[in-house]
Amino acid sequence: MTDLSPQEEPTPTPTHTVVIPPEVAMVTLLGPRDELLRTMERNFTEVDVHVRGNEFRLVGEPGDLALVERLIDELLAIVEAGQPLNRDAVERSIGMLRGQSADRPADVLTMNIVSNRGRTIRPKTLGQKHYVDAIDKHTIVFGIGPAGTGKTYLAMAKAVAALQAKQVNRIILTRPAVEAGERLGFLPGSLNDKIDPYLRPLYDALHDMVDPDSIPRLMASGTIEVAPLAYMRGRTLNDAFIVLDEAQNTSAEQMKMFLTRLGFGSRMVVTGDVTQVDLPGGTTSGLRVVKDILDGVDDVHFADLSSQDVVRHRLVSAIVDAYGRHEEDARASERPRPARTAR
Repeated sequence: MTDLSPQEEPTPTPTHTVVIPPEVAMVTLLGPRDELLRTMERNFTEVDVHVRGNEFRLVGEPGDLALVERLIDELLAIVEAGQPLNRDAVERSIGMLRGQSADRPADVLTMNIVSNRGRTIRPKTLGQKHYVDAIDKHTIVFGIGPAGTGKTYLAMAKAVAALQAKQVNRIILTRPAVEAGERLGFLPGSLNDKIDPYLRPLYDALHDMVDPDSIPRLMASGTIEVAPLAYMRGRTLNDAFIVLDEAQNTSAEQMKMFLTRLGFGSRMVVTGDVTQVDLPGGTTSGLRVVKDILDGVDDVHFADLSSQDVVRHRLVSAIVDAYGRHEEDARASERPRPARTAR
């Protein structure tokens, strides 16, 4: 008769308790109606998260527990820095932790660039933080990436911060009015009235960063200048922070012209999206060729932003995906079906 070995007892699932300091209100970490707690649970389905008093009780595998613990530590650091938490900050923190970057999410999300009327502009992704850091370290920086990555907005914020810190004496914001071409004469008003629509996005961003009442005075004194790229020809720009927006719509000659305007004590940021070139057929985009030309030149940096750095309302991504599926279904329905073989 064979002896039966006793039934092995299942290995208990690891648990860990994270105690929140009493000076931190739990509602700050949980969010209104536990919205932030539910965000954690949706992103960590393999971990059971229980809250009691000022404690998080976590049940799951060791690697997953460690990730949730790190997330709670990062959220605490954000709160201690005086920044309110929201769903976006929690989801971006989770993405950074899963990406195993050397940068802490709290360092990224609490980095202040400029504040105005109680609103603080800061990077929201690792790519944006690296872009902002590059602007601090290099004289010329190219920010290249898709729409919505904050490349122009952050560059303008750095320009305003440099002006406030007296690192430069003036800000120059420019972009090519590429569509103005033959249409320009048909628009009503003076030349300034005709080119204003092409510069309006820069004005809109500027109003977020500077007291609107002071903008006319700063522009009248030349401290802030917003002008088409064509106005840069023949100038040397000293002690200035210069931002060229929509650089994909410059020709190779215009790009060279702009870059050679750099004067002493100045910095340049060039932004654009090489997938959205509006130049006439046969014209080479200056932004597409400049990396090959300046590759290896000291004090010139190329910051590549990606779709992971797009900062928009979370519904935008869902809307874009829904439209993409709809268009794919429409194309599939239009494809000719193979003819049946006669038997």
